[in-house]
Order: sequence, then structure tokens, then C-alpha cells
Amino acid sequence: MARAAVLPAVGSPLEITEIDLPEPGPGQVRVRLTAAGVCHSDLSLTDGTMRLPVPAVLGHEGAGTVVSVGPGVGHVAPGDEVVLNWAPSCGTCHACSLGEVWLCANALAGAADVYAHRTSDGTDLHPGLNVAAFAEETVVAAACVLPAPPGIPLADAALLGCAVLTGYGAVHHSARVRAGETVAVLGVGGVGLAALQAARIAGAPTIVAVDVSPGKEALARRAGATEYVVASDTTAREIRRLTGGQGVDVAVECVGRAVTIRTAWESTRRGGRTTVVGIGGKDQQVTFNALEIFHWGRTLSGCVYGNSDPARDLPVLAEHVRAGRLDLGALVTERIGLDGIPAAFENMLAGKGGRALVVF
Repeated sequence: MARAAVLPAVGSPLEITEIDLPEPGPGQVRVRLTAAGVCHSDLSLTDGTMRLPVPAVLGHEGAGTVVSVGPGVGHVAPGDEVVLNWAPSCGTCHACSLGEVWLCANALAGAADVYAHRTSDGTDLHPGLNVAAFAEETVVAAACVLPAPPGIPLADAALLGCAVLTGYGAVHHSARVRAGETVAVLGVGGVGLAALQAARIAGAPTIVAVDVSPGKEALARRAGATEYVVASDTTAREIRRLTGGQGVDVAVECVGRAVTIRTAWESTRRGGRTTVVGIGGKDQQVTFNALEIFHWGRTLSGCVYGNSDPARDLPVLAEHVRAGRLDLGALVTERIGLDGIPAAFENMLAGKGGRALVVF
């Protein structure tokens, strides 16, 4: 039995309740959570922007200690510290055959499984985005756990599972920022803060952070921003002013709104690149005319999970952390318990703070 945050239905408030977990079966691992980050994707599940089976235990960015393993699991053992991987690749679909594991067609297949039951009434529960990290313990497929990098506090390592892989990957894998290029990051939440640090690591001399909240400037500058712009109707014009009238080489959009995507596009120079990380709803329609596409020669691309391969990229990120180039603590603005998740969602909607971290 474990306490967990359950989403009973889309649009309903979370319920903190007891759940019953089975012992791990073949190819499964039971993990006791140390920490879990509160990500905007979890909020997108509560309001139906992203649709997966419910009732479900949410949470997909986490780290913890292996309690037990089922038959056939050999890469981790009880007592091992692990980072959860919410989007494990199958290795056999078309995307995986191309090496694009972040686009795996079967990555979220496990979200349809029944993995636990509510203690009070036996209700079937699904594992949110595969891993159900908003719980004291969880049972996941073996492919959903990766050995935690040594030398990094386990609570901090939870952030590697989504925010950092996504933000760092958006800069290094999707936008492919080169030393000397200028960068704008729109949206200074957990992913945006990771993207700012990644831009600094890449060698960007000018890094413009944009957010609706003036109160996030100190956070952004600590993460690497050299300039800070409070979002308005003139944001693109202000970014061009800060870059000699040209616009930035690369814009990374971490909000998922049509107006922000359009602003990111307009903030780049002729021939610039915009990477969209934010997850928006179907109602967020972005329009371009044919002439401007030709004239500006810009590139607009989507980005899933930072175009990252967690098995490949975790050791790279860990080395940046150990060398002091990547500060995981700079992403966290509050440490909470399970009961604090609804308030963390409200703060997210209000544009307050960076990453909230559930600490067990």
C-alpha cells in the first residue's frame, strides 16, 4: 500500500489516497520514490489537452530506489538508485529503426495498462505517463528505469527524467545551437530554465529569456540569461532590438500557445530556427502566409522529449552536473509533499516559479 495522487477523471481535482500495488511481474520493477517533479504535461493530462486513460496516477519525472524486481530483470537490482524514463522506446517501430527513439510509436503503450488499485474500493488505476511518479512507490516496466548517475543527489536526479532532458535536448539536439549563436527562450518554467542553461553550455553569447512574470528575472539570469523581457505585444521587436535589429539565431518556445509560437518565429533572424517544445491544445492555431515563409527562410520544428535518447544522454548531463556547468538546484523553486501538487498546478497556471519538486 502507498499514498498517491490520483486523477479520477479529466477536469476533476486530484485525490491523495491509498493505492495497492502488486509485486513486480516478469520484466517489471518496483521503485520507492525519492522525488518527483511537477511538470506542465501532468497539468495537460488533468485538463484533457493530452488524453490518456483515467483514473490514473500522474507524475512522470522521478527518481528513487529499487525495492524489488520481477523475473527477467537484470540491469537493476534491489537497492539500486534509478531515474524513471516515462517514454521507453520499443526498438522495433519505424522511428526506432531510424534512431529517432523519442518518436517511438509504442512509447506510451503502458499508459493503457491497469497497474494498481485504489485501496478503498478496488478501482482500477492506470499509470499516467507510464511511470506514476506521484506516489510513494510505483511498479513500472524494466525499460522505464535507468541507473541513476553517480555523484548526484537522488532528489535532484529526478529532474533529469524530463525537464533537463527536454530543455537541454531542445537546444543541443533539435535546434543544434552552435557556439556564438544567439538564443531566445520563451517560457521560464522548469524546461525553460533547463534550456537557458543548455544555451549557456552551448556557448551562446546573448541569451534572452522571455516570460509573462517580471518576478522570474532572477531565476532566468541565474540559469544563464543575459537579457530578460517581460512578454507583451512587442516582445519580438524587443528581442530584435537586443540583437542589433537582426533577431536571434534560435528561439526555443516552451509554452505551447499560438501567440508564443508566432512570437518565437518573429524573434529569429532571416534564416533563423524556432524549436517548439511547449504542448498546446488543438485550438491553438498558428498561421503563416506563403510569402513570409519564402522571404524569411526560417525553420520551424517540433521537439518531443528534447529529441533525446535517455540512455545516451543521461551520462552526458551527469557530467555537466558534476563539472558545475549544469545546476539542477537552479530549476527548483519549491519542495513540497503530495498534498502540495494541486497548489503547484495553480502556480503553474499563474506563471509563478520554476519547478516544484515533490520530496518523499
